[in-house]
Amino acid sequence: MAIFPPPGPQQPEGQYPPPYPQGQYPQGPYQVWGQGYSPYNRPAPVNGLAITALVLGILCFLPAVGLVLGIIALAQIKKRGERGKGMAVGGIVMSSLGVALVVLALATGGVRDFWDGIEDAANDSNSAFSLEKGECFDAPDGGLEGLAYDVDKVPCAGPHDAEVFADFTMSGGSYPGDSEVVDVADAKCYALKDAYAMDIWAVPEDVDVYYFTPTRTSWRLGDREITCMFGNTDENGSLTGSLRNDSLTLNADQFAYLQAANVLNAAMDSAPDETYVEDDLPGYKEWASRVSDALGEQADQLRGHGWHATADKPVAALVKDMEASRKEWAKAADAQDADAFYVHYDKGFKLIDPNRTVTARKALGLATPPPSYGEDGDSEGEGRGDGGDGTGLEV
Repeated sequence: MAIFPPPGPQQPEGQYPPPYPQGQYPQGPYQVWGQGYSPYNRPAPVNGLAITALVLGILCFLPAVGLVLGIIALAQIKKRGERGKGMAVGGIVMSSLGVALVVLALATGGVRDFWDGIEDAANDSNSAFSLEKGECFDAPDGGLEGLAYDVDKVPCAGPHDAEVFADFTMSGGSYPGDSEVVDVADAKCYALKDAYAMDIWAVPEDVDVYYFTPTRTSWRLGDREITCMFGNTDENGSLTGSLRNDSLTLNADQFAYLQAANVLNAAMDSAPDETYVEDDLPGYKEWASRVSDALGEQADQLRGHGWHATADKPVAALVKDMEASRKEWAKAADAQDADAFYVHYDKGFKLIDPNRTVTARKALGLATPPPSYGEDGDSEGEGRGDGGDGTGLEV
């Protein structure tokens, strides 16, 4: 909108003077300003690069960029007559200090320490959600297979999806591949479960081993942790109460008994992969030798512990059976053929049948219903450990 001077005394209010010939204007105290103009003198604009250089210098962010922009800003200010010289100089000075600090950090390893800190933080945040041994949790979707992004820790006393019983750290530079990670997790988690749930009779039949493993992405951020846990094999089922049975939850007699029993369980779990003795007689003979040695060690441990009166006689009866069984397993280890092996194997196995341990277990206050028998007829209790393929979650 144009601004005109007010009407003078020679003309009525509301009328405007006629236009003057081109190039001829009256002398007067008013000036006509067209739209978009100001009647005041405008100050020179501030150089935008100077402002940017100052901001980068103050924040110490991309100091090299701030230094370059400050130099360019000085040249533009001189050429265009713009303002902002002080800001450009300030940006150059502070950015120069930032560049010097970066060079110093590179020379002293400060950048490496900074990146290590980032990797440690990533490792902490990606390693199974900071779950620890003895903790229980629910998976958001209730499942323990596939990829997991978060879990909800809950008390073990109530219903829950899983219970953590161990964790360990893998080593190595590059990601070994999904198959290798799962193989390591499967082997080690199964090896660690008996140290947490020493009384395998107290582990329900629908419970198996699961694990959290790193993904290729989390591995690059430093995640190497594998978390082992118990979970229900029924995708709609859950666990209730803790499965922990170790030195923290057992009394001295219970711990001594289970410690000895697991010596035999470990030996029984080392049976050859071949189903029939005829297919691997040397392997079965070596296995029988390990079982014989384990029975001797188990008997020594039980004899060496001082039991309370109620458990003393039942445990002594078990030791007697173990000594007789050990001799049969030793003969199986020396068998010349499969038929001879079977003869001594059957005799030795009957002497350590899980049902023969019920009386001692009852006296010790341990779980007494014997585990069921697997499809191959082997007991899944003392004298034959449970096993199977674990299932893993990636994080």
